[in-house]
Amino acid sequence: MSDFDLFVIGAGSGGVRAARIAAAHGAKVAIAEEHKVGGTCVIRGCVPKKLLVYGAHFAEDLNDAAMFGWDVPGCTFNWPVLRDNVLAEVSRLEGLYTQTLGNHKVEIFHERAVIAGPNAVRLASGRTVSAGKILIATGARPFMPPIEGIDHAISSNEVFHLDDLPRRIVIAGGGYIANEFAGIFRQFGSHVTLVNRSDTILRGYDEQMRDRLLQISMTKGIEFRFNSSFTRIEPRDDGGLHLTMDGCDDIDADAVLFATGRVPNVEGLGLEEAGVALGERGQIKVDAQSRTSVPSIFAVGDVTDRVQLTPVAIREGHAFADSQFGDKPWTVNYDCIPNAVFSHPPIAGVGMTESEARNRLGQVRTYTSDFRPMKNVLAGRNERSLYKLVVDAATDRVVGIHMIGPDAPEILQAAAIAVKAGLSKADFDATVALHPTMSEELVLMR
Repeated sequence: MSDFDLFVIGAGSGGVRAARIAAAHGAKVAIAEEHKVGGTCVIRGCVPKKLLVYGAHFAEDLNDAAMFGWDVPGCTFNWPVLRDNVLAEVSRLEGLYTQTLGNHKVEIFHERAVIAGPNAVRLASGRTVSAGKILIATGARPFMPPIEGIDHAISSNEVFHLDDLPRRIVIAGGGYIANEFAGIFRQFGSHVTLVNRSDTILRGYDEQMRDRLLQISMTKGIEFRFNSSFTRIEPRDDGGLHLTMDGCDDIDADAVLFATGRVPNVEGLGLEEAGVALGERGQIKVDAQSRTSVPSIFAVGDVTDRVQLTPVAIREGHAFADSQFGDKPWTVNYDCIPNAVFSHPPIAGVGMTESEARNRLGQVRTYTSDFRPMKNVLAGRNERSLYKLVVDAATDRVVGIHMIGPDAPEILQAAAIAVKAGLSKADFDATVALHPTMSEELVLMR
């Protein structure tokens, strides 16, 4: 008899969902977390970042208010107030996640756990427990390159704890995390420079959307240094940093944020000793059922490097628990996963980009709506939104939707259902527009 039917290592989104569902199916479950319950998304990722995005939006909203008849006196931004309120909300959510596990009678070990065998886990306290099945859900962490002086830089983990708002911040990277924080800090009043080793931001997103974001970001005052990299980071006597660069002029800054990708948390878990196979990037290799090379050991979420998105990790954890403990086997379908970049303005997309569709389908039709939102017109703001439908010319099926503009992620969630369901452009055309809205553009493109 094992101590537990299931032992989960890592209490992030995927691990918590798997533990909760397995326990609901009647399994005896334990979970170990060495940091805080909730994982990257809740503690140091999408949730606190989205709260910063909300805070950043007030910068332009307060400026625009005058054109809508509001007499708004001079405003100043207080970083410590927002920072502390966000951290308090994170603590509240951690408590709710912990409470949920407790309500399902999941035993929580607030300590590090490592694999001690195919059916054994060793805790930092020295105790070894047995389990019929082990699930690894340890997530990923920011990649910090081996640059001289890298210890003077911060990652997306530390950005939520800054003592002061940096007057000048340099952000390394061209992906969604880099562009999101570039928009956040620019709206807070920081001078922002984004350094990218290539000449393309948001690789993998639709080209028209990323070009539009680049154009708008530059208009807002964000500076870009393309085809550039860091050689050395040195502290200065005045408390700032001097960045020795390759590909562009050296830069002086108050903070340097590296957002250059994330790597799976697999070090020191005892995986290789237990015979768990790893991939080239250190990710845990799994099959469609999330099973590793060891039959009793499974893995879900970012540690597998399949799709590094919180909702995907949750689905993987749920599918694992249903399949292994609920006698309801199913696997995650990775097609048509909607995605968003909470930049300023945000980008949202689902399905194939135009270039992907042309490569896979051959003949495609595209429909675009390039418009100025009504709110921006009255506010005197020239910023334009762009919506795009990608259609399979042979079947009339809408295979991709891509958007940049206010509330694009909120609008896309419903539209993603249409792409997932395989609806046609004729179905969009037959839908009556909801006027006056930005979302009506999705059914008015001809």
